[in-house]
Amino acid sequence: MSLRTWSNEIVAPSSPEAAGAAVAEMTGYFAALIRRKGAAAVGGAAGAPAGDPGGDPGADLMGALVSASAREDGLSPEELLGMAFLLLVAGHETTVNLISGGLLNLLRHPDQLAALRADTGLLDGAVEEMLRYEGPVTAAAFRFAAEPVEIGGTLIPAGDSVMLSLAAASRDPRHFPDPDRFDIRRAPRGHLAFGHGVHHCLGAPLARAEGSIALATLLRRFPDLGLAAAPDSLVWRSGTMLRGVAALPVRWSGKG
Repeated sequence: MSLRTWSNEIVAPSSPEAAGAAVAEMTGYFAALIRRKGAAAVGGAAGAPAGDPGGDPGADLMGALVSASAREDGLSPEELLGMAFLLLVAGHETTVNLISGGLLNLLRHPDQLAALRADTGLLDGAVEEMLRYEGPVTAAAFRFAAEPVEIGGTLIPAGDSVMLSLAAASRDPRHFPDPDRFDIRRAPRGHLAFGHGVHHCLGAPLARAEGSIALATLLRRFPDLGLAAAPDSLVWRSGTMLRGVAALPVRWSGKG
């Protein structure tokens, strides 16, 4: 399997067996990668085979994390493995959904697409509105009450789990007027697509850049891009935390 196949299977499993196999294979790949980069970081890995994904620590992010783990306060091998999973799955799946979901909403709102084509200076704000209106992450990871706490008139006993809906917060009418309207001219700062505070996504600047670059390139290269399927026929990935279409059929003339 490829990294993309593993990631897709973990996020939207086709079966428990397939998901388990994907986790096991990805774990094996990253564990071997961490071992090789760790050996290279201390002068090992001599004679690593050509094309070996480890070979030397390298200047990539994983190499930097492995090298830093040699410090007394560095990450353990288990923590490095968890970080590798997080960076790949969270960083890949969410950006894919941002780009496809953002494009879908532009195609479903021709007036907004026309405005963006007429003024590409609206692109940064458009990406923020895409994140707010239908962001790739709909809920935060489970939280657990350390002690009884009352929220919105509901008592949450100690030990109970709570799922926080980022999507609902990003459509709060007290903060966003007419929240169910997709408007790329909106000033949507304050949405929670990337979380908040100590839980704010460390990859937010990269995700914004990837979304902006991908959408700008698509609109420039395919000036007559359109949907090739009815919106209500699209299949959405199942899951409680991530939101995105399984596929986005589009059409264009080939001109431009």
